[in-house]
Amino acid sequence: MRVSIFITCLVDEFHPEVGQAMLAVLDRLGIGYDFPRGQTCCGQPAFNSGCRAEATRIARHFVTAFAGSGTIVAPSGSCAEMVKKHVPSLFAEGSHEREEAEAVAERVREFSDFLVNVVKVVDVGARFPHRLTYHDSCHLLRGLGIRREPRALLAAVREASVVDLPSSDSCCGFGGTFAVKYPAISGEMGREKLQHAMQTGAEYLVACDTGCLMHLRGMIARHDLPLRALHLVEVLAQT
Repeated sequence: MRVSIFITCLVDEFHPEVGQAMLAVLDRLGIGYDFPRGQTCCGQPAFNSGCRAEATRIARHFVTAFAGSGTIVAPSGSCAEMVKKHVPSLFAEGSHEREEAEAVAERVREFSDFLVNVVKVVDVGARFPHRLTYHDSCHLLRGLGIRREPRALLAAVREASVVDLPSSDSCCGFGGTFAVKYPAISGEMGREKLQHAMQTGAEYLVACDTGCLMHLRGMIARHDLPLRALHLVEVLAQT
């Protein structure tokens, strides 16, 4: 099996360790990969801000970059949902561009979905002797309908204690440009999410989207909380 890696902007610019952890898991499973170097943003920030022309231009480049790829794997429910659900809609029905975008969209898989539903594995050989709780990121859960897969992967991690997070499916407040436009509301949502995480007694708050983690890590640092936020793949890469 061989896949193409869609690394996403936030991972590339702010948290490359997430991409490195994903590759470590693929290496352990013997799955080959390539990295289309022409890839850039999928167009989500422009799309969410209502800048359709700009989003279309970026999406066109993205589709071209991955046109020759097989299965495309991303460590992000948000970006995967954008490509699968919205990128094709940027092009006219019946057009060649629409067909190409739909073909690429069909091949995109978020990482936990790829492992559980394509590779058919939940135990990736990870060991992480800590208490964990899991946050459902909005696009992953509501956009892609992925809830079971991350939990199945965490349940198979050796020596990990996984506890339920109250209101795990409530938004953390990041929401991309939402956090910039409505910082007070965003901040309050983040504080509520962290209060729930602290109630569990967990050492680590785990999620599948770097946007959520960047938002929550900032708040954890500002409030000096005894909690760390990790991407799921960072847990799975541990041995």
